[in-house]
Amino acid sequence: MGDRNAARISVSEMKNYYIYSEWCSWLLSVAEDEIMHQDITPLCAADIQDQLKKRFAYLSGGRGQDGSPVITFPDYPAFSDVPDKEFQNVMTYLTSIPSLQDAGIGFILVIDRRQDKWTSVKASVLRIAASFPANLQLVLVLRPTGFFQRTLSDLAFKFNRDDFKMKVPVIMLSSVPELHGYIDKSQLTEDLGGTLDYCHTRWLCHRTAIESFALMVKQTAQMLQSFGTELAETELPNDVQSTSSVLCAHMEKKDKAKEDMRLALDEGQSILESIREPLVKSPEQSLNQDQLDNQTTVQRLLAQLNETEAAFDEFWAKHQQKLEQCLQLRHFEQDFREVKAALDVLAQKIATFTDVGNSLAHVEHLLKDLTSFEEKSSVAVERARTLSLEGEQLIDNKHYAVDSIRPKCHELQHLCDQFVAEVGQRRGLLHKSLELHGLLEASMKWCDEGIYLLASQPVDKCQSQDGAEAALQEIEKFLETGAENKIQELNKIYQDYEPILTQDLMKHVQKVFQKQESMEEMFHRRQASLKKLAAKQTRPVQPVAPRPEALTKSPCPSPGIRRGSENNSSEGNAVRRGPYRRAKSEMSESRQGRSSSTGDEEESLAILRRHVMNELLDTERVYVEELLCVLEGYAAEMDNPLMTHLISTGLQNKKDVLFGNMEEIYHFHNRIFLRELENYIDCPELVGRCFLERMEEFQIYEKYCQNKPRSESLWRQCSDCPFFQECQKKLDHKLSLDSYLLKPVQRITKYQLLLKEMLKYSKSCEGAEDLQEALSSILGILKAVNDSMHLIAITGYDGNLSDLGKLLMQGSFSVWTDHKKGHSKVKDLARFKPMQRHLFLHEKAVLFCKKREENGEGYEKAPSYSYKQSLNMTAVGITENVKGDVKKFEIWYNAREEVYIIQAPTPEIKAAWVNEIRKVLTSQLQACREASQHRALEQSQSLPLPASSNTSPSKGNTRNIKKLEERKTDPLSLEGYVSSASLTKPPEKGKGWSKTSHPLEAPEDNDGWSSAEELINSSDAEEEGGVGLRKLVPGKYTIVVDDEKGGPDMLAVRSGDMVEVVQEGDDGLWYVRNLTSSKEGWVPASSLSTLLGKSSSAQCLSSSESSTGSALLSNSSSCSESCGAPLADLQG
Repeated sequence: MGDRNAARISVSEMKNYYIYSEWCSWLLSVAEDEIMHQDITPLCAADIQDQLKKRFAYLSGGRGQDGSPVITFPDYPAFSDVPDKEFQNVMTYLTSIPSLQDAGIGFILVIDRRQDKWTSVKASVLRIAASFPANLQLVLVLRPTGFFQRTLSDLAFKFNRDDFKMKVPVIMLSSVPELHGYIDKSQLTEDLGGTLDYCHTRWLCHRTAIESFALMVKQTAQMLQSFGTELAETELPNDVQSTSSVLCAHMEKKDKAKEDMRLALDEGQSILESIREPLVKSPEQSLNQDQLDNQTTVQRLLAQLNETEAAFDEFWAKHQQKLEQCLQLRHFEQDFREVKAALDVLAQKIATFTDVGNSLAHVEHLLKDLTSFEEKSSVAVERARTLSLEGEQLIDNKHYAVDSIRPKCHELQHLCDQFVAEVGQRRGLLHKSLELHGLLEASMKWCDEGIYLLASQPVDKCQSQDGAEAALQEIEKFLETGAENKIQELNKIYQDYEPILTQDLMKHVQKVFQKQESMEEMFHRRQASLKKLAAKQTRPVQPVAPRPEALTKSPCPSPGIRRGSENNSSEGNAVRRGPYRRAKSEMSESRQGRSSSTGDEEESLAILRRHVMNELLDTERVYVEELLCVLEGYAAEMDNPLMTHLISTGLQNKKDVLFGNMEEIYHFHNRIFLRELENYIDCPELVGRCFLERMEEFQIYEKYCQNKPRSESLWRQCSDCPFFQECQKKLDHKLSLDSYLLKPVQRITKYQLLLKEMLKYSKSCEGAEDLQEALSSILGILKAVNDSMHLIAITGYDGNLSDLGKLLMQGSFSVWTDHKKGHSKVKDLARFKPMQRHLFLHEKAVLFCKKREENGEGYEKAPSYSYKQSLNMTAVGITENVKGDVKKFEIWYNAREEVYIIQAPTPEIKAAWVNEIRKVLTSQLQACREASQHRALEQSQSLPLPASSNTSPSKGNTRNIKKLEERKTDPLSLEGYVSSASLTKPPEKGKGWSKTSHPLEAPEDNDGWSSAEELINSSDAEEEGGVGLRKLVPGKYTIVVDDEKGGPDMLAVRSGDMVEVVQEGDDGLWYVRNLTSSKEGWVPASSLSTLLGKSSSAQCLSSSESSTGSALLSNSSSCSESCGAPLADLQG
């Protein structure tokens, strides 16, 4: 326990204290005397910093030939305005800096007055002489350089020499070279023609720092001296609580003293490095004398401070040791009592572990129990060992209570060793039991496999010599494995496992050995029979199953058999090649003994379908778990207040950007889709229905993929954030978060691969159509996702892209332009120089964009598109075929006022675009017709009927009542406004040029279709008041649509040709004369546009026109009005 005297400061410690106190006193004297050398209270640079900054005098560090310090008075126009007090302070401070030895030699003053007047020179010299506080050796004056002032100074100096009253010579110098005769150039600054490196600001900074450091050292020395006295005079308590309080209080003061010393040392080191900085930058330079003195001063203070710190550490160590030893002994005894009680409880519990187990699983369970008990008890054992080590450490540290500590340490070590040995013995017995039960189970498994092998050998194959030899080889190969699995000697088992062999376990060993012997006897009998069969030379005629090779020659091979060759080039299916090869192996084995190839094929396909379904379910479960892991391990942690300090500023409030709608995707798969997939595990061929029922919900992936570029960009900016590293560490993920953020994108593409596989093995099943439809829908979603990724990259479009309707197609093309209103040179250039444009086809418009350079990595490498122009689909038409290139087609606008020749990369892409545009135009035509029909029915009561007919071509043709009714029913149809009478020269019309009579459901792949032929989306139609409302009017017309010659009587015309109408025919054809070539022929009425000002419109017919014509004109106008509104609606 120790007595009271043992807890008090000893005589040796008092000696250490006095030694330490001497060090503190020495340090204090160095700090006070090292910097300043005046007897009076010294000045500090910090006290007169503003006065020193004026730089009317400075100590450059230069020395005279005999080592005299040089003080320079530079040219300072306001020298006479400096107050005497400031001047005296600066002079006193500058003369106190050099060492006492250097100052004793005397100072050299260099007064630069080259730019001043003689009167100022005289005043300066007199002032300096009157108040200079130190010894002077020489005064050098650079007199004014002006001729008049120089002459004046020479005369005045001669006649007024006695006025200076100085005991040292004052030398007037006319130039800087004369100055170099008294002081070496290396000791003069640059303004005096020297090479001495001097910066007044740096000098002032060094002086301030050095003096501040000296003051810090002085304060530190005083603090250390006071603290040492306190420690020496403190009487140590004898109880745990009081000793702890004293120890804590002294530790805090010690730490503060150490921190003060560390700060002082750091400050001194920093000043030393600043003084040596010129040497670091330019090794050939050298420090001047003042800088060397500064360096020596700082080094001396640092050395003294280090020695004082070492003395303090030694003194503190002995004082602290005494306090800690008393406190440690009390704690050691208390811990010993607690640990001994815990070890006694453990010894009682380990004595109850006597069971060795009756099976392999039971032994494993007992081992787990023992391991668990050992893990729980390891805390108490480790604590006992730690306490024993602590006691040994106390003894090694020369604790005063060694006789009390050592016996307790020995007792703790003995109890721990005894417990560990007991646990090791129990574990050894259980491992022996585990080894024996493992051997028994291996033997039983080997016996079961042998029996299965004998049962699975087909009898019919064994009847042949080859079959018997093959079966014999199988048996011999299997028997070779017995060396590792069977029980070799029963007596050796008894001998090796005697410590654990209970009566029940011994009976079990005997039963296993008997089963093993019986099985070996069966193998020997089978061997003998097969050897006899293998010895026969003739092969008996036996019915055998078809060879496996025959199945591959079947005219209708199984999809499973063909799979290997079909998928050699498929990268996506190669990932799953392993499971399906196993499936094929199962399939091949299952049909070797059968005779029906059809049954084999059906069973094989069923096996493959099950494998695909298993892969779909397994990967779906893993996918859901990964999403949950990301949401809980990363997304939720972003809202955890304990993790906020790890989140960087750029990541705050950006959870929605980083994770997108991943939570929505997780809930859909976890709550809905995965559960519904599990319902199809027994009928995998019907799984397509599950996809179709939830196809709408899969649209959430489009939103996720659209946000992915923003998420990727944010990840690249913040991937080094400690938050992500901490979360990854907690989750024990090998991959970083960005790999898991890619999972939804990978998953949506995985579905189409699995559906393809399932469809391949389900072609003759009930759900094949659903699978095909589900596959098409998934591919459609992938296309929509891909298109939307391009769509969000469009820049420069002022409107809202969603107002343009659904995005139908997008792709890159070469584009030529041909505008009627453009300059001729521009038009010629446009014909030969294509533009590279990326087109976006919407339901209501087609956008032309320029693809920009791809920058960055990953999703940031996605291209961007600069918007150039757009065409409203209500004013667009197409020409499907362009001569000379099967990859080209035309998109024209406003009746070919603007023509865009589009060249696709391939004919297939061109066909796809033409078909899609045709669908859009056809749907617009249908909508216009339906709207016009509705309006026409409302106005049908107000339409007048024609009174009579007129067969003259110039006055138009008649309509009968039936035609009028048809016109009322379909006001957009051309037949309603074209005569049914036979023409005087009825030429045959060409094949396939007009499709106005075709139903809207006509096949979309008809190559002859163009918007011009459908009489829709033409600006001319709008100008005439409707689409297709054409009545023959005499006069000249302009061709607005190119039309190739489609028959012997058809006239080939080009856009812009002028024609004159000769006769109106059936089916919307007019017989015209080309005014340029004088050729005549039939052209579609829709290709013509009235020349305003050159021919009369319908509204301007003369009064000689019959009332019938007037009535017909009125009818046409009414229908035009009825059609205008829907067209306007479409255009808007």
